[in-house]
Amino acid sequence: MNRSQQPALALFAIGMIGLGILALVNRDFALVWQPVAPWVPGRTVLACVSGLLMVFGGIGLLFRITAPWSVRILFPYLIIWTLLKAPALFVAPQIEGVWLGLGEIAALLAGGWVLFATLAEIPSDSPLAFAAGERGLRIARILFAVSIIPIGLGHLFYVKATADLVPHWLPFRTGWAWLTGLGQIACGLGILFSVLPRVAAIAEACMISLFAVLVWGPAVLAAPKGRLPWTAFLISRAIAAAAWVVAQEVVRQLSAKSSAKHATPLTARV
Repeated sequence: MNRSQQPALALFAIGMIGLGILALVNRDFALVWQPVAPWVPGRTVLACVSGLLMVFGGIGLLFRITAPWSVRILFPYLIIWTLLKAPALFVAPQIEGVWLGLGEIAALLAGGWVLFATLAEIPSDSPLAFAAGERGLRIARILFAVSIIPIGLGHLFYVKATADLVPHWLPFRTGWAWLTGLGQIACGLGILFSVLPRVAAIAEACMISLFAVLVWGPAVLAAPKGRLPWTAFLISRAIAAAAWVVAQEVVRQLSAKSSAKHATPLTARV
């Protein structure tokens, strides 16, 4: 990663650390975002191991020497986390809320995938080579674009619930629910089909960041000992960090294409 991408990496690392601390404090998984059944043997131990993995994985991302190994551990962990949402798709595929939940975690996975493709230093002959390098980055961008579409649809399907989360000091709360829902769908389609992808990626990252600050930040202040507000805040903040990781990658890709397009060929200078 170049220097301009470091802030997004730091945000993602801090997001992982925060979720890990939450898991250790509660000795449990992140509520509906990590749906591990109560009957799973050693569930509390698994939750603590999960928390430690996120804490040390996030810390490892902050240092150049440990970042490759940290992202190699966090990436499959995020894949497993996403797969925990898969059974609900078979049970109730007609419920948009199920796709919304999958989209949230898939967006987080997309950010982790960008870091894996960038930092993991996977050899070209490795079975995981398809997930690294430019091919991996392209897959991660597509995954992110697709994942935020059901998040936007969730705002439209559950307008009242979304409007209730809009800060009370904002007028036309229902209008904000519709605007943000349509905006997220537009951002997903823009990234997916390369229609103003830079604007779409940055706008999506800004929206999710504002959700974390304006919606769940006050909820944490209102109930500082409440588990749900803290969980929702840290999850939304982690997803926002993943969105910034993807946005920085989109900006990097477009800048590279622009530089290559305007570079003068050597033969033209001879």
